[in-house]
Amino acid sequence: MHISNLPAVRACHPAWNKGRIVGQKRPLLPKHVWAIRVRLEIANNHRELALFNLAIDSKLRGCDLVKLKVADVFVAGQIKERTSIIQSKTQKPVCFEITEGTRKSLQRWMGESLMIGSEFLWPGRFHERLHISTRQYARLVRGWVKSIGLEPSSYGTHSMRRTKVSQIYKKTGNLRAVQLLLGHTKMDSTVRYLGVELEDALVIAEAVEI
Repeated sequence: MHISNLPAVRACHPAWNKGRIVGQKRPLLPKHVWAIRVRLEIANNHRELALFNLAIDSKLRGCDLVKLKVADVFVAGQIKERTSIIQSKTQKPVCFEITEGTRKSLQRWMGESLMIGSEFLWPGRFHERLHISTRQYARLVRGWVKSIGLEPSSYGTHSMRRTKVSQIYKKTGNLRAVQLLLGHTKMDSTVRYLGVELEDALVIAEAVEI
């Protein structure tokens, strides 16, 4: 009796993304930013407040944010108003502003005992780790959004990167400015990152009544 070659039967496993929200993480809205800041200020959590504020201002990827050094933001006894770093992903420089509120929170954080003699802005809590990891940073972001009642699966470290530029684009429509601030080499990357084509289409559609 001839038996044809049949494909092997494999056990069905649930998809890796079953029950998860995938795709781009949402940026925080201004009201979310202020709500998180207030909670961190009330808790006198100087480290997390400084990290949160600088994440919003810098618009850096998590891998670059966690590796920031004191010398990147601090000179001659004060916090810089602007600075630049070399991005890990592109090996190209990107500049960013450090606003007054962020400078104040950084100054308070740098007065903490943990910062004495530290080369890195966010030192690790263990001797073998020079700075916090991107995983630790992601856990902190999850805690921040959860603390104000947002769904953690909808937000992530890229939410921090997208928050300020999404507002800049919304208010100015200046894609070139956003491209420079994000350190993107191609405008297409910026368009995809912001999802501006879809956003613009929805705005146009909302303005038309039939």
